[in-house]
Amino acid sequence: MTQSQHETRSTCCYCGVGCGVIIEHDGSRITGVKGDPDHPANFGRLCTKGSTLHLSARPDTRALHPELRTARDLPRSRVSWDAALAHAADRFAAIIDEHGPDAVAFYISGQLLTEDYYVFNKLAKGLIGTNNVDTNSRLCMSSAVSAYKQTLGADAPPCSYEDIDHTDCLLIAGGNPAYAHPIVYRRIEDARRANPAMKMIVVDPRRTDTASDADLHLPLLPGTDIWLYNAMLHVLLWEGHADDTFIAAHTEGFAELRKHVRDITPAVAAEVCGLRAEDIVTAAKWFGESKAAMSMWCQGLNQSHHGTHNGTALIALHLATGQIGRPGAGPFSLTGQPNAMGGREVGGMANLLSAHRDMANAEHRAEVAALWGLPEVPAQPGLTAVELFDAVRDGKVKAVWIACTNPAHSMPDQARIVEALQAAEFVVVQDAYRGTESAAFADLLLPATTWGEKEGTVTNSERRITHVNAALPAAGESRADWVIARDFARALGARLGRNADALFPYETVEQVFAEHVESTRGRDLDITGLSYALLDRLGPQQWPFPAGAESGTATLYTDRRFATANGRARFVVPSAATTAEKIDARYPLHLNTGRLRDQWHCMSRTGQVARLYSHVDEPRVEVHADDLARRGLKDGDLVRIKSRRGEIVLRAYASNAQRPGSTFVAMHWGRNALSNSGANALTAGRVDPYSKQPELKHAAVQMSRADLPFQALLLRTETSDDAAQQLTLTRMEALAPLLARFAYASLSMAGRDRPALVLRIAHDQPIPEDWLAELDRLCGLDHPACLAYRDARRDITKRALIEDGLLTGIRLTGETAAAAWLREVMVERQPTAELRRWLFAPLATPPVAAKSRGRIVCNCLDVAEPDIVEAIAGGADLDTLQATLRCGTSCGSCVPELKRMLDARRQAA
Repeated sequence: MTQSQHETRSTCCYCGVGCGVIIEHDGSRITGVKGDPDHPANFGRLCTKGSTLHLSARPDTRALHPELRTARDLPRSRVSWDAALAHAADRFAAIIDEHGPDAVAFYISGQLLTEDYYVFNKLAKGLIGTNNVDTNSRLCMSSAVSAYKQTLGADAPPCSYEDIDHTDCLLIAGGNPAYAHPIVYRRIEDARRANPAMKMIVVDPRRTDTASDADLHLPLLPGTDIWLYNAMLHVLLWEGHADDTFIAAHTEGFAELRKHVRDITPAVAAEVCGLRAEDIVTAAKWFGESKAAMSMWCQGLNQSHHGTHNGTALIALHLATGQIGRPGAGPFSLTGQPNAMGGREVGGMANLLSAHRDMANAEHRAEVAALWGLPEVPAQPGLTAVELFDAVRDGKVKAVWIACTNPAHSMPDQARIVEALQAAEFVVVQDAYRGTESAAFADLLLPATTWGEKEGTVTNSERRITHVNAALPAAGESRADWVIARDFARALGARLGRNADALFPYETVEQVFAEHVESTRGRDLDITGLSYALLDRLGPQQWPFPAGAESGTATLYTDRRFATANGRARFVVPSAATTAEKIDARYPLHLNTGRLRDQWHCMSRTGQVARLYSHVDEPRVEVHADDLARRGLKDGDLVRIKSRRGEIVLRAYASNAQRPGSTFVAMHWGRNALSNSGANALTAGRVDPYSKQPELKHAAVQMSRADLPFQALLLRTETSDDAAQQLTLTRMEALAPLLARFAYASLSMAGRDRPALVLRIAHDQPIPEDWLAELDRLCGLDHPACLAYRDARRDITKRALIEDGLLTGIRLTGETAAAAWLREVMVERQPTAELRRWLFAPLATPPVAAKSRGRIVCNCLDVAEPDIVEAIAGGADLDTLQATLRCGTSCGSCVPELKRMLDARRQAA
């Protein structure tokens, strides 16, 4: 490393695994990233998303200065920070004076650092006096929180990643960690290699990569999880696997639950769940007979209108068998965001107070008020996510402040969210990126710092707190999120006649952390022994870590005393419900939503990295081949998917991962990538009564052919790698608002080091010439040097741009047969001398001179599917693939897919 190069320790900003990363930079630009070998969450490993963080750390799409519009029919214009905050304070103060504090709300994010969360929480509940501060963690983790609190007494996952090494039976429910938590899955693979007798059970309607790896896959019908766990408990009790001593000494409520499950036999549950009764018995016996049984769960259980009881029913298996509080055993929720837990620790949700205090407890409220130097804090729980935007839509909440999240993409029933944001009197969006779907509704856009520029702390799934360091100064005029909240609080306090300077005295982020630490004294998550200096010296630590402790706490409840009033864990009699929305003759298909391997959430960061599109390059709906055939459809057709709330058009993809009668759409694609709102145009806002988490995982849908005969394809890149990166992102940002005019349009990227934008269009009418001219202009295909072809009779037009002997742009309209191989020519930088005469030919297969690599399976090392298939056909096993092609030897995210390809070959043989 040269003297100009530096390394800064940080964490990954994606899932809740909390991987440590080392940022390589020169003080002004991030040049690379690598896994931190000393971080106990990942020991140097990174997934495809984490290993490409540096490729998205560019200012191309960043919000770099405040922007304000004073009327909805005006565009936003640049203003100073003083003017921006003064305007926001004036608007909020006027609304609070006229309508009261509950007429304003804050919607924040699990991507914020704990210190950011703390200041926002204090701003709402302390200065303004409203509990209307909720977070997108409501959409992912609130049911797990509620389940922990109902059974164990506190929002405290009892396990650690280390337990994976000691378990004999791992039950993974409603999660696909091979995709969503790849580094955790690498640890699972390591544990299974070390202990071949270890059993892995996967409960999931889809045959995901995780499920394909399982010793037993239970492909239950959506929403029937409780029935499965009740039947497993029935088997455990009647087969003598219950720990009667543990139940009697350390739990309560068992008699009621035992009575409830008495008649829920495996045969009964099999009918409800669509499973084989003998498989339910096998799962229960493996769990009950193991020396140490561990469960993991994620959104498949949480994102349900009975998500809390999904969790309590699963936890009941552990309580009935005493499988908790010892190595390798216990229920372990996998967090969906990098700091969803840190936000909960500071009370950054509408029904929480700092340090796991109960808002309904007057003593707890008094403790928080005393800590903040206030006479009181509000007692009435605030509006949770779905309630909050319903209140905005109905005019009860007049102003909403959105920070570091994107509800115009991620919330269910998107039509209602759009109506809400349009109805709001004042919308503030505080974000690092200017082009999110929610930013389009902002009256005031405030630029925030992002990964690589922030200092603070995060808490991962295993309660481990990491000190995050900034590698670079803030980009442009952006400010840290806690600074923005503090400065707004000071401006607002002056207008409300309150001493905000005393309430928000912080000049450094470490002062915020110190106050948070003090708030935890004597609580279940006591971290009074922690400081930035200690975290830097000893490394990331798990809570609790009270004053005087020498290390954090890896496993909770080792003394069998739980965080309830009487120290006993509780059995909960769960709901008997299934899905909130039932399929019927009109809507006969189940829709399941979830994640892709190489994309994350709303793609504001991963969507900027071309190679992360290589595994799945276009939004799609995955469907069993029988369901396509039944409707006269085939793989690759455009289909219309309709629910009771909305409809979308996507390309169909035949997949054996789907059971007949079900479909799958990834959550990532929204209006910046599609002509519609994606999966959440279809989902409903029905919420769990305890957690208030919406059922984002399921909707009843119908599917039919989308008759869109007028198609177009546009590809564009540059000869220079750097120019291609910058201009591709700029062009995509300009094209995104135009997508909605087409019946179908998708915008993505292709390539690796030299990205290209890919715009696919299908329309129900001939595409107007002025629309095509606008696309050409935005993509530089109106250049005089462009080759052009026109067949007016058949309404076919084509344009191609060749620079320095390379194809850098093409637009095909009316006939797109050559789309696939032309894309390969462009991204692989194949010389066009021999191909020039074929560029406008209607050839579905390439001429001899062109090569097609196919889909990329291993993103890290750029290994394509055809090369892997050829090697397998030649007799290669997994070890051979890794030794020769090297696929699966970097982050390992592609290993489950390699195994599936090998299994498919064996079955075919």
